[in-house]
Amino acid sequence: MGERHGVANVERSGLGRSPDTGPAPGAVGARTSRTRMGLVALWLLAGVLAVRQAAAVLRLPPDERLTDLETWIGDQGVLHVSGSLYDGDSFTGTPFSGLVLKPLTRAAEQSLGVAWTFGTLLLVVVLGLVVARSLPGPVSRRTSLIAAPLAISLLVLSLPVRNTFTLGQTSIIPVLLVVLTVLPSTSGRQAGVLIGVAAALQPALLLFAVVLWLIGRRRAAALAGATFAACTALAWAAMPHDSWTYWGHHIGGFGLGAPADSLANQSLHGLLLRIGLEGPMELALLTVLAVAVAVIGLRRAVRYARDGQLLLAAAITGSVALAVSPTSWLHQQLWILLAAVGRVGRRGSDRLVWPVLVVLAMSLNRTALLPDIEILGHIGYNAPLLAALAAACLVPFLSRTSPRWDDPEPTPVAEPARSRFAWVPLLRFLKRPLSRPNLMLELMLIRVGYFAYSWIRGHAPDERSVAEGHGDQVLTLEGWLHIDIEHWFNAIVADTGWLRDFMNWYYSTFHFLIPLSLLGWLYLRRPATYRWARTPLAFATLLALVGFWLYPLAPPRLMGLGYVDTAHGPQDLNNPDFGALTKLSNQYAAMPSLHVGWSLWCGVVIAIVAPYVWAKVLGILYPLLTTAVIVGTANHYVLDAIGGAVIVTAGFALQYVFLGVGGRPHEEAPPLSATMGAAVARARGLVPGLVRQRGGQHDDAEPGEKGRSGGGESPEKGAGARVERHDQRV
Repeated sequence: MGERHGVANVERSGLGRSPDTGPAPGAVGARTSRTRMGLVALWLLAGVLAVRQAAAVLRLPPDERLTDLETWIGDQGVLHVSGSLYDGDSFTGTPFSGLVLKPLTRAAEQSLGVAWTFGTLLLVVVLGLVVARSLPGPVSRRTSLIAAPLAISLLVLSLPVRNTFTLGQTSIIPVLLVVLTVLPSTSGRQAGVLIGVAAALQPALLLFAVVLWLIGRRRAAALAGATFAACTALAWAAMPHDSWTYWGHHIGGFGLGAPADSLANQSLHGLLLRIGLEGPMELALLTVLAVAVAVIGLRRAVRYARDGQLLLAAAITGSVALAVSPTSWLHQQLWILLAAVGRVGRRGSDRLVWPVLVVLAMSLNRTALLPDIEILGHIGYNAPLLAALAAACLVPFLSRTSPRWDDPEPTPVAEPARSRFAWVPLLRFLKRPLSRPNLMLELMLIRVGYFAYSWIRGHAPDERSVAEGHGDQVLTLEGWLHIDIEHWFNAIVADTGWLRDFMNWYYSTFHFLIPLSLLGWLYLRRPATYRWARTPLAFATLLALVGFWLYPLAPPRLMGLGYVDTAHGPQDLNNPDFGALTKLSNQYAAMPSLHVGWSLWCGVVIAIVAPYVWAKVLGILYPLLTTAVIVGTANHYVLDAIGGAVIVTAGFALQYVFLGVGGRPHEEAPPLSATMGAAVARARGLVPGLVRQRGGQHDDAEPGEKGRSGGGESPEKGAGARVERHDQRV
């Protein structure tokens, strides 16, 4: 069953050949070889990430390693054996979790950091393997192969797991116990015991017993409740004082750890406190919201559990538990990441939006997710809670009975472009999508890409002596080439008021305004050209980052050679101050000039797509004017501008080498592959033999139809051709 669906998936994505022609010689072997290489690469990546995370913890000094765990160790051994677990409010677990940890003795404390770190790593690996085995079937063979290394990699990269590694928490254990219950081999009795033990470690997970009851597994639900009660009673008998403190004074952990209104608490209670509500008003509103989220979320969990999506049901229930708990710290938020298994969207191009959104929300900090703007900042601060609420109550996950579950609306694709060189393109297995990309996915990738660009540029080497030495090299080379006009032109600009003001405004405004506006216009009006244009821009930006890192360069205004900083005036070169830019930007990242690089990219695209001659002329003049501005304001050298032009040229060249795409594609897309045409026909309910390709017809068309002219088409054939042409229109 899984193999059959895997073949169907390959055909729908345009990776296979037409069923009537059969696979090309060696095509199956080539796909198998690529799958194996990709699988090896994924396992290697998972191993590198896991080892790096363990090493990041073990490299820390002993007093900075596993800080939460270290606070539990007292004179008598682990967890203050002679005192209360909750004396300092640093221990936030249940008394039962303290009872489980107490067998750790003083002899284990010397190696506790190493043993605990690798034990946590083992738990993460096991959780990733269980998640891979718990995906709702049927799944293709390729998906089943890559699921385990991909799951382990995403878990290791997630903030909850990284936080657990650093602090020394035990929050992976209850998640693993619950996820084990969704395996087909887990019996009802085992599921009840596992959920009961997990709830004894984290009380909000008793909601899973409610789900068991609602789906008809009442014996398992009762066993879960009994197991929870037995574990809690055992802890009460062993530690009555601590149990009273936890269940009576703190009411299930309320008030333990950091203040409830801190950003680390991603629960509804924490959100209401952060917006200024408190007292009876806050408690009343919290009760209403918690009941609403619990009712809606648990009903959805029951529906997806009955649908066979047990892992998604577990993720939804866990997200509900996070939202309604008094406190939900970062290391407890792993349930949100598991919600990425849900399928959302009717079109194949939309399927990645929800998983990517969840992975980004659970892997990146607030500043990486959203710009530092007040309104957006509140969203970024509460991104985990918002993701949990979306998973629990809002996102319309597909049912396995939906016709779109395994058959999304196909994305039109074109065959790899052919070139005059036999070795171009290098990535021949990639099909070029012809439709407009998903806007949400594009915005997320652009934001994360720009954050990565800013971070790398800001952390590139910025030693002043090295940067000034490179500046001397650039000035010497420009003098030898007789292009060292920076000082002369900068003096003219500094002495001409209107020109100085215009260039300062131009330098700070156009660098982002024009490229973003052009990308937006292309996305809306020229989607095929948008895909063609964005790739070389991304390549050029990556090459610029390499230049910033390998060749830190002081701009003319920081060389102390008489250049005038037209925007900020005279500077203390030992401690330059450029306002907000001082901390946000590396001042010694001048080579190559991305002002010129991005403006040249804009100029090329405008000159190609603009319908009027005057617009093409403006496109050509834009990079020339930008070059004049960066030199006149003493921000760059002439060679920096040449470097910017080089990286843009290299960006277009790399696109050609990798994808075979040279000139701008026509907005009326090239013909679809035979397999893609058949998929479009199936999606429209047509007979594949009646779908007419631009260059001819399918081989299974009727003999009488092959020789007909356009005017003699049958109505059915004409309809098929019209639909096919409509699908190819961008």
